[in-house]
Amino acid sequence: MAFTKAERALIARLNTPAKVQRWLNALPYNTEKGGVTQRSFRPVIRLKMAHCMEAALFAAVVLEQHGYPPLVMSLESQDWLDHVIFVYREKTGWGSVARSRDPGLHGRKPRFKTPRALARSYYDGYVDYSGRLKGFGVANLADAMGGYDWRLTTKNVWAVEQMLIDLPHRKITSSIRRYRVLLRKYRAYRAAHDGRKPLYYRGKDKWEPLPKEFY
Repeated sequence: MAFTKAERALIARLNTPAKVQRWLNALPYNTEKGGVTQRSFRPVIRLKMAHCMEAALFAAVVLEQHGYPPLVMSLESQDWLDHVIFVYREKTGWGSVARSRDPGLHGRKPRFKTPRALARSYYDGYVDYSGRLKGFGVANLADAMGGYDWRLTTKNVWAVEQMLIDLPHRKITSSIRRYRVLLRKYRAYRAAHDGRKPLYYRGKDKWEPLPKEFY
């Protein structure tokens, strides 16, 4: 790989998923004020910001150099605002690296038995005014993208986005009653706390640390 000296030094330092998560947590979230973007590793370093897919691609490039397959998971929502995370497997289970505008959609420690269990851990955190998790799909970027340069290009990687849209997703089902309870709770919390996003979710012991902006 044609990494620069500075890139190699950063990759060497970020040699675990937890370290990559902390590095991404320190970046501002890319709200795409100047236009829609889908950047990969190199522009993320240069511009020091990332949204969910950009964070997942950054993690995939870095951790591939430490022996992790470049696996990404697409979480499909009913409102078409899908979420993309980097996923990996350790002896203790499946985990993830992720960045989001919502606190419940960040990284998970490697404690989940299957990719489905990992995906389901995002269900409660996905419920906001319009979101509801309805499916997930996993892709190995090295296989799915062939010779396409998703690692180091400075151009927007729209082909990766399209691949994830086209990726077969496995359904995640839940009762309409549970969804409505979560939705009411979310709306009530936001209304009572001046729009602040909640941190009341179950299973937080399996979350990676969140960015400071949520505390």
